[in-house]
Parts: sequence; structure tokens; C-alpha cells
Amino acid sequence: MTAPVLVLAVGNPSRGDDAVGPRFAEHLERTMAEQIQAGQLEVLTDFQLNVEHALDLVDRRRVVFVDASARASPPFTFEPVAATADPSFTTHALSPGAVLEAWSRVLATPPPPCFVLAVAGRSFELGEPLTPEAERNLGAAQDFFASWWRESG
Repeated sequence: MTAPVLVLAVGNPSRGDDAVGPRFAEHLERTMAEQIQAGQLEVLTDFQLNVEHALDLVDRRRVVFVDASARASPPFTFEPVAATADPSFTTHALSPGAVLEAWSRVLATPPPPCFVLAVAGRSFELGEPLTPEAERNLGAAQDFFASWWRESG
């Protein structure tokens, strides 16, 4: 059985604030283990989004993409995402909108409601740790997600 809610966390744990996505996923695996075990939530982590991730959206009621962003307003933004044929659609690393565009082209049906939880970050250098600012922003995003989960039932 496919969990109705998918969190797809993206990022490289070795690149400073880009570790936000994987750290968010680890947090959910600890704090929401009961919901994961019950089949209510699935958490996937990857370095980047690819066209194959469109298939991970099949049979979902909601999807949340989690990633660090140098453009997000601190501490994070949470916005719906729609299919977009942006330039990433022709590369091996896609934006969330391009994943939904791939869904639309392959499955020819509307995707489930999808959201982007973009956690503000500023340092993405290889070998750097998570900055204190990104750590605080990550905590705020984790708290928000817990509230969103309870409210959206």
C-alpha cells in the first residue's frame, strides 16, 4: 500500500546548508515513526530531483518537496507548486515543477496537490557544516510541518 502523504527531501549532507533536506527527513523518521509504520506517511531522500520521481507521486493525496533555498525568505516558505516546463526539465536535476510536468506528460492526469517547503540557507560549500541560521530555520520548518500534519489530517 502506498502512503497517502509523501515527503520528498532533497539535498547533499556534505554541502553546508544543502543538508537541510536530509536532516528534515531524518527528523521525520524519528518523530513520526508511528505514522510511517502505519502507512500514513512516506519519507524519501535524494541528492536531487529526477524525472523518475514523478512516479513516486502515484497514488498520493499530498506531496511535500523539502529543500534548502538561497532565495527563500527566512525561516522558510511553504507554497503550492504546479507543473512547469522550466529549463530543468531537460536536465538530470529537476525542479519540483518540472517533476510535476514530467507527471503530466507521462500520466496525462492531474498530479496530487504538491507543496514546496523551502528552508532558507546561505552557505552551500562542499565540506561545510550546517550554519546556525539554517539550523534555526530547519527547526522552524520542522515545527511548521508538525502543525500542518495535525491540521491537514
